[in-house]
This record gives sequence, structure tokens and C-alpha cells, in this order.
Amino acid sequence: MLTHNVAAPSSLCPILSNDWHFHVSDQLIFPHNLNPNLFWRASRKIKGCRLKASFWESIRSGILKNNTTQIVEPPSTLEEEEEPLPDEFVLVEKSQPDGEIEQIIFSSGGDVDVYELQALCDKVGWPRRPLSKLAAALKNSYMVAALHSVKKLPGSGNEQKRLIGMARATSDHAFNATIWDVLVDPSYQGQGLGKAMVEKMIRTLLQRDIGNITLFADSRVVEFYRNLGFEPDPEGIKGMFWYPRY
Repeated sequence: MLTHNVAAPSSLCPILSNDWHFHVSDQLIFPHNLNPNLFWRASRKIKGCRLKASFWESIRSGILKNNTTQIVEPPSTLEEEEEPLPDEFVLVEKSQPDGEIEQIIFSSGGDVDVYELQALCDKVGWPRRPLSKLAAALKNSYMVAALHSVKKLPGSGNEQKRLIGMARATSDHAFNATIWDVLVDPSYQGQGLGKAMVEKMIRTLLQRDIGNITLFADSRVVEFYRNLGFEPDPEGIKGMFWYPRY
């Protein structure tokens, strides 16, 4: 499991090659990933979100040290129960010598085509899952973030749009969220796009005052999350998996 003590990022945008141009304002990006193999821990306040200094303290935040007395808080307002608002903006833009313009667009709250998602999973070598279950997973997620490549020739009026990245989060809408299925088309990897997508998701979760954010990381990408400031097994906490014993 990984824990992270937050430091402000050195820049608001991921590092890309010189021919990419950002259209991102300072509304992005803070590194805060976790996981039931990666946990995130904050030591500062961001956008008014009260972030706990300890993972277990945040888990126990609903109970006083005197374990016979519970904290009683007023019911949540409708505003507090709202899901994240849909968001869409151009993350980067690239111009080709023939005049073709490619934009990488970040979006959340929109529909993701399950056939496109399955094709993207095939590209990264993930095992196939039933389309009905993919659709159910997307529908029941707290947040779904997507990256699309949009290519167009000036004056043609035509454009080509395809899914090149996706990640989603489930949540109890109060304390905890888990990020799942982070994937980027192999031809677009190594350009900071996955980092930007995950950081934007985490900032959105923090703005909803959800401070315990976790994710599962394949052993091959643990270093990717370490480089974002995450540490394994915070305070000795282990991710636990249930297996049937026949």
C-alpha cells in the first residue's frame, strides 16, 4: 500500500514533447493518488477540503476518542450529495505539417462507448470482460474520466474522434473513493496524459471533501505512482483480498 504526503506540483501540466501546446489553466492539477495497494495522505488544506493527517484517523473520524460517544452531525444537504459536475476541456493541441489539428480532450460525466472501451482494453492487453458488465461498471461509478483524440482538417468540417484514455472512481460519496481501470492507448503513453487524467480526478474528489482515495496498482506501474508521491503500506496497512476456500 502506498501513502503520499502532498507537495505542490512543480508545474500545472504534465511534461509533453515540444510540439504539444497546452490549453489548461491553473484549474488543474494536484498529485494525490492512493490505493488499497496505494493510499494517499495529505498534510495540507486544498480548496477548503479538510484532509486528515492519518489514514486511520480519517477512517475513525466519525467516532470520538471516547469510543462510547459518537459524533452527531446534521444530515447532509442536497448540495453535499450531488455527484461531480460534468467537465470538458482541451488538454493539449498539436498541429501537423499538412494543417491537420489534433486535440486531446479531457471529459468527465459523459457517456463512454463500451465498444470503444473494449477496443482500448484490447490495445493495452487487458483480458476481455462482458460488455454488459462494463456498461454496469460505468453506470454505477461515481466519476468516469475520459481522454479523446479529435483530429480535424481546417475547412473540411469533418473530424475523427476516438477514445484514447479512461479512468473511473467508485465512492461512498462521503469518506472514501477508489480509482479503477486507468488506461491510456499505448501510442499516447509516455506523454503525461495518464498523469493529468488521474490528477484531475483526484482534485475533483478532494473538492467533494472525499479524502481517502485508493487504487490498485499492477506491479509494473507501482513506480509510476511512487513518482507521484505515493508510498506502499501506509502505517503497515495491507490490502486484503477474499478468495473462496473449497
